[in-house]
Amino acid sequence: MMNRKLGTNGPLVSAVGLGCMGMSGAYGQSDEKESIATIERALELGHNFLDTADYYALGHNEELISKAITGKREKAFLSVKTGQLVAPGPNGAMGPGSVSGHPDYLRNAVFYSLRRLKTDYIDLYTQARVDPNIPIEETIGALSELVQKGVIRYIGLSEASAESIRKAACVHPITALQIEYSLWSRDIEAEVLPTIRELGIGLVAYAPLSRGFLSGEIRTPEDLKDSRIHMPRYQGENFYKNLELVRKIKVLAAEKGCTASQLAIAWILAQGDDIITIPGTKRVKYLEDNIASENIQLTKEDLKSIASIMPAAIVSGARYPERFLSALNR
Repeated sequence: MMNRKLGTNGPLVSAVGLGCMGMSGAYGQSDEKESIATIERALELGHNFLDTADYYALGHNEELISKAITGKREKAFLSVKTGQLVAPGPNGAMGPGSVSGHPDYLRNAVFYSLRRLKTDYIDLYTQARVDPNIPIEETIGALSELVQKGVIRYIGLSEASAESIRKAACVHPITALQIEYSLWSRDIEAEVLPTIRELGIGLVAYAPLSRGFLSGEIRTPEDLKDSRIHMPRYQGENFYKNLELVRKIKVLAAEKGCTASQLAIAWILAQGDDIITIPGTKRVKYLEDNIASENIQLTKEDLKSIASIMPAAIVSGARYPERFLSALNR
């Protein structure tokens, strides 16, 4: 098992964590029994970083995790995001709404999370998006108060700009930035990644498999029956252009004796010891496959081969629909 320090002054956590969002219906039907078994298996193997959010299925995800960690709380590092509001979508579905970084909202939200998780503290509490209507200093000030009260231990940001990160760090130490980072999503390398490294902030890379596409298991548009069908990368001509890139990665992975998923995760881990990643799954088998990525050693030649196939910005299409892009890098 590989552990890494989360930021310069943060705790040791598993380099490969577990993103739990999909356990609450984000990508197809949920299976509570298998999901709980997956979390339990992660903890059994010492992979303690469990990532959730209070808005995943309106708190269902936190309640699910609470069942899995009963009697094992000390083995889990709970990462909880907050501040992303949900709103009614088409056909009654719930989707992203506005954002709140208001101090009163955060003081209220954390106690609902504690109740659902059945714990008296949260290890890492992260503002999911920057609220454009509330100065980031006020948001972090409220989170700092929660640290002083002992209900959260570390503060995180997600999808924040370099400027907002600097402003936040002046109020209270920021332990981690959670942001999408993968072979297909490398925008942060220009400004955000150098900034957090300068400030000693760890990187929590979500969607390391680009929502499953880099696994090589998605072969036709009909394989997508969930929210991914609304994302530009998985639509029309973009789908087939990106599929060709994945085919090339699969060939390289086979030569390396691993799966495309494992190669993609190993690539992220090779980008720096200050990076951890949280591939999401709701099945024990895929959890164990993801964890095995830690054993893959990529040589300089391997990294050059990957770079020749997937240089930065080669992917076709944005990672979110247009209406959601304004909430990123804010």
